[in-house]
Amino acid sequence: MNARNTFARSAIALALVAGAALAAPAAYAAAPSDPSAPGGATRNDGDQTAALRDAIVDGPAKNVILLIGDGMGDSEITVARDYQYGAGGRLPGIDALPLTGSYTTYSLNKDGSADYVPDSAATGSAWATGTKTYDGAISVDIAGQGHDTLLELAKANGRKTGNVSTAELQDATPAVQAAHVAGRKCYGPDSVKQCGADLLENGGRGSISEQILDTRADVTLGGGSESFEQTAKAGAWPGATLFQQAATRGYQVARTAADLAAISGADQAGPVLGAFTPGNFPTRFAETTATVGGADAAPVSCTESADRLDSSLSLAALTQKSIDLLKGDKGFFLQVEGASIDKQDHAANACGQIGETIDLDEAVQVALDFAKADGDTLVIVTADHAHTSQIVDSTPPTSLSIALKTTEGSTMKVSYGTAGAGGSQQHTGSQVRIAGYGPGAANVVGLTDQTDNFFTIAGALQLNRGLPALSAGATLTVPEKVAPGGTLTLTASGLNGDRQVNGSVSAATAAARAAADAIGRTDVIDGGVALALTAPTEPGEYTVALTGEQTGKALTATFTVAEGAPTTPTASPSPTAPAVALPPSDGSGGGGLALTGGTVGAAALVALALIAAGLLLARARTRARRA
Repeated sequence: MNARNTFARSAIALALVAGAALAAPAAYAAAPSDPSAPGGATRNDGDQTAALRDAIVDGPAKNVILLIGDGMGDSEITVARDYQYGAGGRLPGIDALPLTGSYTTYSLNKDGSADYVPDSAATGSAWATGTKTYDGAISVDIAGQGHDTLLELAKANGRKTGNVSTAELQDATPAVQAAHVAGRKCYGPDSVKQCGADLLENGGRGSISEQILDTRADVTLGGGSESFEQTAKAGAWPGATLFQQAATRGYQVARTAADLAAISGADQAGPVLGAFTPGNFPTRFAETTATVGGADAAPVSCTESADRLDSSLSLAALTQKSIDLLKGDKGFFLQVEGASIDKQDHAANACGQIGETIDLDEAVQVALDFAKADGDTLVIVTADHAHTSQIVDSTPPTSLSIALKTTEGSTMKVSYGTAGAGGSQQHTGSQVRIAGYGPGAANVVGLTDQTDNFFTIAGALQLNRGLPALSAGATLTVPEKVAPGGTLTLTASGLNGDRQVNGSVSAATAAARAAADAIGRTDVIDGGVALALTAPTEPGEYTVALTGEQTGKALTATFTVAEGAPTTPTASPSPTAPAVALPPSDGSGGGGLALTGGTVGAAALVALALIAAGLLLARARTRARRA
């Protein structure tokens, strides 16, 4: 039975198991009318066997939305629920998913031994790649070897992709889907000490920010604009800021809520990069820091932060915007992170962490509403690791604590006991909750490991995890003959496993070799590359070679420069969309064979025309699908 046929049964099951319809969050806020009566505090409405059976929907799924509460252990969920909805209430999003389990989160030391208390880099890498690693690693294993991420694989398999966070986009959780570095603080080109061998000038893949641009998700939204303001020191765009590089490579860059609102489409020809704050997003609630003996003081209520961003940049709004930009025939993978549950827990800021948990819960509601209407979407909600906050009965004599007045008017005491005042509270090694809804959600039930999440999602989307196989059938064509100094277009297609290619032009004779030039590094868009080249002036036979950067796929084709040949020979059929050609990696322009996007004005106009044509084609196809 497929997901579409079982959608109605699944929706009924969700209502039964959760105790209320997804569309009625007010029901979750109501406490039991009389919890002191026999059965007055129960949550189940009778025997749940049939409801749970019906909640199990066979895969595959067309779309997957993974929502991560950073540092959101069971205690953090309970603190937020009790404060906002009462002891007998429910979180309308997080508590609505019908199938739940727990997973282990331990990381590894570099010698392979267990590290029982992980960080967000190791845990994120675990679900992003299916591979355990050490604290601080971003999608590399304990030997430093990179592993393909869910986002990279989904993109290679033709799905649209998104990555959303309330943290800096360079922070661990969003970074694990888009980068591979040995140290999580390798944010930008200026992070010289933190990046080390990963810097472009040292032969590495570049900083996290630079790799985000290379990974080219269709939608990337969050904070961290400060790192994108940094200037590249090496690679294809030395001397340009990363924002400038993004715009040149076809990104739609959004810096404000108005910028984002003006964007109506996102695809590989025009992906969206939204970075709305220099660092992390401000929190929903104002700070209420715990103190020694603080729970003995009068209970406080949380108030909205004066610095909170416009509602159109809330996590729920960004989730909705991302879904609107990603949904369509291709299917999509979207990761959404509520980042500052963890950050405020570190700071012993109870209201801060509560507000961020509520923000994530509202994003979960958006995802569930879409999944409920769509019928072919898997939603998974979980955390990267547990944290330190605890609801306690009495004020601890030495640890930090605070008293909060809940929605019921009761006092809830929250304690932080793993660091002193002004210190950073610690993560804990507890297993954390994972819950799912939709096709394939049954795979989260029971006790699993964080790495299982990778295989659950890859399986639901039926991803081919072998990038070389996805580029195996690639082809490269160029016109047979061109006049000296004429214009020819090379086209490659089928490079689905690659995100960039590197190219060169070689020749048999010494004179022709002197006229040849490097092609440099080029973005692959929807598996295709289209480059307009200015032919050498020296007659002779030339060989074009392209090599896929991710798979090593090598392609070659030959053309002849000859007097009397066409100056603009008929181009071979172009791929789905044109690629964006990057200038030679040494930053030099010109040469016998000049690149589109390089220093030759005419060739640059050709490239702009190709890009514009690709954008118009993509928009036309989008309109046709919506019609």
